[in-house]
Amino acid sequence: MSMWTLSANNRFPGWMRPAILLGVLASGAAHSADDGIARLLQAYPRHLCDAEANSVVWCDGTKMPYAENGGEKTHRQKLQRADLRDQMEQRYPAGTNYPAPPPPDFEPGRIRNEAFFKKMYGASPDAVRKRLAPVAWLPKSGGKRVWITTVNRVNERLQAISDELDRLPAELKRYVDQPAGTFNWRVIAEEQRLSPHSFGIAIDINAATGDYWLWRASSGRSTGYRNRIPMKIVEIFEKHGFIWGGKWHRYDTLHFEYRPELLPLPGNRG
Repeated sequence: MSMWTLSANNRFPGWMRPAILLGVLASGAAHSADDGIARLLQAYPRHLCDAEANSVVWCDGTKMPYAENGGEKTHRQKLQRADLRDQMEQRYPAGTNYPAPPPPDFEPGRIRNEAFFKKMYGASPDAVRKRLAPVAWLPKSGGKRVWITTVNRVNERLQAISDELDRLPAELKRYVDQPAGTFNWRVIAEEQRLSPHSFGIAIDINAATGDYWLWRASSGRSTGYRNRIPMKIVEIFEKHGFIWGGKWHRYDTLHFEYRPELLPLPGNRG
């Protein structure tokens, strides 16, 4: 029996397993320098039920490798063919304590294992679409409906964000009152990998007040870091498990996506 099976078997309630795994990691066993598996189990307890050796075990019994065999990858290679270890490698800095401008290749959350998100949220547009639900976006401010996945209760979390944003003063709501999009099955611009919008876990806030490095590059302007989004708005999203593209070197300041494995929710039980 593997170390992981001993530490995370079904003798323990699901919410206890991540803490047990972290304890084993700290003891110097396998993966002692990498707590990514434990953080994945903590973030997605309804989907990931165990871990064995170099794999996470889904609750339906599927085993998914955490790290591929092979040599070191460049940042670009990690973006294009990430394994789960690559996905968990960079630490997302919550709150105001983040490098601005972000240094080259600092992009926590932008590296994604596509197979992981397809299995969790849907492997086709129709599969994802069947799990979407409407969110009333800033209803007290004349907002509109946006569509987001119900998997992991992301729709409930986004509704809580919307309700909190709706209580902000007008000078802050102008950054979020005209969202630019949620679900859209598509590849990322100038790339071949799917956008997180494909899985119904992302929202772009107002395009007029956001900045995206590729827009600036396409217009011939400098792609040097630029941000106009107040941190109060970012902190509201982060509190509910969404990370912000404004903390990436290839910045996308209107972009937020649900990624609790990088930004665990306090007391989250899925």
